[in-house]
Amino acid sequence: MKTGKLYVVGVGPGDPELLTLKGARLLREAQCICVPKGKEEGSSLALSIINKVVNLDGKEIIEAYFPMRKTRNPDLTHELDPRWAESVKRISDRLEHGVDVVFITLGDPTIYSTFFYLHDKLLEWNRQLNIEIIPCVSSINAAAARTCTSLALGDQTIALLPATYAENLKETIEKFDTVVLLKVHRVFRKVIATLNEMHLTERAIFVSRAGMHDERIVRDVRTLQEEDMDYFSLMIVRK
Repeated sequence: MKTGKLYVVGVGPGDPELLTLKGARLLREAQCICVPKGKEEGSSLALSIINKVVNLDGKEIIEAYFPMRKTRNPDLTHELDPRWAESVKRISDRLEHGVDVVFITLGDPTIYSTFFYLHDKLLEWNRQLNIEIIPCVSSINAAAARTCTSLALGDQTIALLPATYAENLKETIEKFDTVVLLKVHRVFRKVIATLNEMHLTERAIFVSRAGMHDERIVRDVRTLQEEDMDYFSLMIVRK
């Protein structure tokens, strides 16, 4: 029996109309959809997005639980292996039976995506596995578009980094024309302090939950409070 194909579809930052035509078609045709979740209980945001444009009746939905604690430290990955192994088995069982599987991921699959924590382990199971990744609009692009911001022109440079791991934020901002800070909610005070020090506070735009119904855009970041932050917050600093 021919092994099924694995499609990885980015569903975008929240607006279901930002799904690509190809992604929407694959979801309509899919018999089996794999849904990553950060918690064992609760609903999947990615699934709620596609549910607005694709009829899920009759489709098999596999829930793959991924602990929100992720690391590239080889000394710690063994703690997460049991969960990844369980997800690999559930996906590989369907593929072995010739069923194509669509793995959905919030945002774009190639930018800080849950899927790539599974990618190598799936290839360990089958080095010949046919995987196709379907890109989409990322939260970065959506936030820039919603705020009418050009991320770069000509030979200008862009830096994209999770603010949680920015050890030298000031140096990064000095080196690049545009800096996009993801996960800014955890280090908000540090970011604002650095921007104030560099006299760039007025050059920053805050976007929370880009493309969702409760999207928020703040052009004066000095008015922000920590309670305004959530996981889906980013900041664009354009010098």
